[in-house]
Amino acid sequence: MDPDRTRIADARRGAVRPVRKRAARVGGEGGIRTHGGREPTAVFKTAALNHSATSPLVRRLWAFGGFSARGVRQGVHARAGLWQKGGMRGFSGLVRRIMTVGTVAGAWLLAASPAVAQDEAGFQTYINGELRQQALREGVSARTLDMVLPSLTLSARVVELDRDQPGGSPNGPIPAFAPYQARHVDAARINRGRDTYRRLRARLSQVERETGVPESIMVAIFGHETNYGAYTGDFDLPRSLATLAYEGRRRSLFAAEFIATMKMIDRGVPRDRLKGSWAGAFGYPQFLPSVYLRLARDGDGDGVANIWSSEADTLASIANYFVNAGWRPGQPWGVAVNVPAGFDRTAVANRTNAPRCNRVFERHSQWRSMAEWRAMGIVPRSGRWPDGDIQATLLEPDGPGKTAYLLTGNYRVILDYNCSNFYALSVGLLADAVEN
Repeated sequence: MDPDRTRIADARRGAVRPVRKRAARVGGEGGIRTHGGREPTAVFKTAALNHSATSPLVRRLWAFGGFSARGVRQGVHARAGLWQKGGMRGFSGLVRRIMTVGTVAGAWLLAASPAVAQDEAGFQTYINGELRQQALREGVSARTLDMVLPSLTLSARVVELDRDQPGGSPNGPIPAFAPYQARHVDAARINRGRDTYRRLRARLSQVERETGVPESIMVAIFGHETNYGAYTGDFDLPRSLATLAYEGRRRSLFAAEFIATMKMIDRGVPRDRLKGSWAGAFGYPQFLPSVYLRLARDGDGDGVANIWSSEADTLASIANYFVNAGWRPGQPWGVAVNVPAGFDRTAVANRTNAPRCNRVFERHSQWRSMAEWRAMGIVPRSGRWPDGDIQATLLEPDGPGKTAYLLTGNYRVILDYNCSNFYALSVGLLADAVEN
């Protein structure tokens, strides 16, 4: 099929939509959101909302004593009790080490303090100067800034977490999907999803009637983002976002998100409610502040878009996000298929470069109708075909001979939430499991 004709057909059917986020650098499949644009359309996901790694300062102190951060976490700071490994003998040895290095460590801290103070001074200059002026120009009230800015200090922990995100070669090998699927579409998550589905069925049904977004997709996003509300993050959002803006690597992004947070306060969101991940995502759906301002919805009619504790508001907001991203009612996200032996993959190979998330989209084939895929010998594992005129691309996440997927334009909407094939496939598969 002619590439131009394909693009025209895709645009007409809504199959191709711009995706405005960049995925994790390790194959673009890690499910870690690293924004690729100034106006992110979903959340910024970290590998762990409550990261347990120790700070560089503490690691350097431990290095003086000859014991590792890992050893201390395992043997000293275990949740079940202090000094679990090694007993009191380990305790006394640790104390001797601390006493031995105390003088050196103290001298090191004194030597380091001017740099720490300089960073804090620079941070205060930035937030009370450039950032404050930008916020005022964009309509934030002086009253809100006067309340928030004096309470902020630089968070070395947030800087560390930002710099410690997984990297890797953009051309490195992509791991298999099956292990990721086993962790993220497991029995526990499916069962909790089914319980949530049954408990909220009346609300879900109403939202689906109003938006066309399937009930199971809303539940699957809820489950993937915060394990159905079990954990949403406990970092102070204004402090984290101001720190990331000051750090400067993505200043335009995080300054804008800080200002959006100030606008939330101007609109009546309590200051003490602004908790979330270290990178600014918050609430049950893990929205960024700018996304909250654009797309959060009141689902229970109390006049407040409360995505922190209201499941009704969360579901309405997730659905509104998907509508905004172009969800097409009545179409599946995709279908698991078997690819016949001897299938000519070169005939449908992708020959385009996506402007964003290319590492994700280069794995997709050209677009074909379901009828065309059927004619090429592709067989749905369920035995049921979607409508023949629906456009889809082929993805074989674990390579030839393994389960493959025909993915519709609605799959691209899930990618708009998080540009990772692993994430989007897991959301679709969890949705199917919850519903069935």
